Amino acid sequence: MPKKTAKRYFFTFLMMSFVMIMNGTGSISYATNGYFPHGYGVTNNGLAGAGVAFPQDTLASAANPAGLVSLGTRYDAGISFFNPNRQYTVTGNPSGVPGTFGLAPGTFGSDSRWFVIPSLSANWSLHNDSSIGLAIYGHGGMNTDYTIAPGPYGSTSAGVDLSQLFIVPTYALKLASNHAIGVSPVFAYQRFEVQGLQAFSPYSSNPSSLTNNGHANSYGYGAKIGYLGKIMPQLNLGASYHSRTKMSKFSDYAGLFAEQGGFDIPSSWDLGLAYQAIPPLTFLFDVQQINYSEIKSIANPLLPNLQPGTLGNDNGSGFGWKDMTIYKVGLQWQSSEEWTWRAGYSTGNQPIPSAEMLFNIIAPGVIEQHATVGFTKNMTKDQAFNFALMRAFSKSINGPNTLEIPGQQNIELKMDQWEADFSYSWNLPDGI
Repeated sequence: MPKKTAKRYFFTFLMMSFVMIMNGTGSISYATNGYFPHGYGVTNNGLAGAGVAFPQDTLASAANPAGLVSLGTRYDAGISFFNPNRQYTVTGNPSGVPGTFGLAPGTFGSDSRWFVIPSLSANWSLHNDSSIGLAIYGHGGMNTDYTIAPGPYGSTSAGVDLSQLFIVPTYALKLASNHAIGVSPVFAYQRFEVQGLQAFSPYSSNPSSLTNNGHANSYGYGAKIGYLGKIMPQLNLGASYHSRTKMSKFSDYAGLFAEQGGFDIPSSWDLGLAYQAIPPLTFLFDVQQINYSEIKSIANPLLPNLQPGTLGNDNGSGFGWKDMTIYKVGLQWQSSEEWTWRAGYSTGNQPIPSAEMLFNIIAPGVIEQHATVGFTKNMTKDQAFNFALMRAFSKSINGPNTLEIPGQQNIELKMDQWEADFSYSWNLPDGI
């Protein structure tokens, strides 16, 4: 494909993706490791997110900015179909005792089940030892929509919609023949809405900014740095650190989130190895740490923080999430010049303690295990079609309704997921 034609397709898809996201017909929501995605880019997703030491497409900069320097000039455009299935079950009847917060018993599922997620990234090689890139990707996925009567907290419906969009330019540089670093400023946008929390109004420091205020917006910035090196002839090492992303406050929800609407994005780090056993076969192992405990609105426990007039205060209640450590393994086999095959598995302890069931009905980020497969089919010398399929196995957690009489009610949160990813890649002559 001519270079100008590839650029035209890429930037047309860029504009279409922004229109889809801003109009709500597309999504930037995931909820696989808490609300972080299990991987970045279709080739990485086929390896269950392993690959911080093994860049293959230009969205690799989301995991490790240093990876871009080895990719040459290339565009990647893709689309994902994400299917999270969420439900909660309440057993035991409300006590009716004054001062308690009983829930209607039964099993209830979230109505929002399918999300369409565009992805875009590019890299331009400046010369043999440096490149610049651009990646657009999302986090989010604390998305639920319980349209039941009565809702989880007594209203006719309840749920949240959280999406996070990242626009990340990158500069990558080879330090020597076998080592590279990369740096990325991070520009972030958040979109949030919650409904159905009217019953918590007595606990809010600002009841008019607690719930049902439509979508609120937040903007912020952070940074990433990464390293990629060949430490042995067949062994690569990759590492990256993603800083805490400072975000403006959700003023329309200053009576819900701690610190008057604060909702920064937590820091994370990745460390990985890629071992090429024989030329067609590569084994991958990654570790990822997500520091949810940095963010009060995510990490603060419900009790004892929940008192009359305290939601939204500096130390107001949050979702009680803990940090996550995720372990990822991947296997890639290039069976011919045309075909490359992938498989992966990841596991990590979900972030919600058993004492935090009540608030997390609307944010059930309980997934722990993912299995993935994928492939690349080279269509021509410079173009390729990529596919990945992810299955997040069903996971449930149980705990008490902590605002009821002890032993009166139990809450179970449950989720499973499917995701199918498709992308097309263009390799072009070096230079912008």
